[in-house]
Amino acid sequence: MTTRVGIVTFPGSLDDVDASRAVARAGATPVPLWHGDRGLRGVDAVVLPGGFSYGDYLRCGAIARFAPVMADLIPAATDGLPVLGICNGFQILCEAHLLPGALTRNAGRRFVNREVRIRIENGQTSWTAGYQPGHEITVVLKSGEGRYVADQRTLDELEASGRVLARYASGNPNGSARDIAGVTNPAGTVVGLMPHPEHAIDALTGPGTDGLGFFASILSALADA
Repeated sequence: MTTRVGIVTFPGSLDDVDASRAVARAGATPVPLWHGDRGLRGVDAVVLPGGFSYGDYLRCGAIARFAPVMADLIPAATDGLPVLGICNGFQILCEAHLLPGALTRNAGRRFVNREVRIRIENGQTSWTAGYQPGHEITVVLKSGEGRYVADQRTLDELEASGRVLARYASGNPNGSARDIAGVTNPAGTVVGLMPHPEHAIDALTGPGTDGLGFFASILSALADA
């Protein structure tokens, strides 16, 4: 049976179509999930895409965290459903307390839109099992509030437990603490990443295919479960 990956669309989502394309390119079936609907339609995993959910009012992701679909997603993720939050999706996962820390205004208060190199630190999560630790990939960063912050105790715990998923490897573009570009929950099933792997799946339209490994990894993880 084909793996079904839900793609949530909020008002203001920009990259839900790109995420669906990446899921399909990896060999899974993308399943649209609307922010205002309850239920997850029996999907095997979920992607929260980038964009500006609900216009980024209050704080990025602060309103989306209370969307009806999240009432089902949060307990499902707590129970082990794999979830990937990209950019605004990462912000939503932090607002929902599925991941620690917060994403704040970039250092310099400028919107960043460019290719970046990131280094995969944890290759054992559901979304990064296709990468070796230390592997550097090129993906796209486009955000105004992508600066990852947390208190020192939390940062130390993330480091000690191997929960830093990825770091910026070609300079820190937004001032994130300890160059952090992504983190994971203790189980390695819920992952937040500020850069966009879904924009790096096709050599014709993106900076190579380095990002495809995120979507291929979840298929392998679910097949092995």
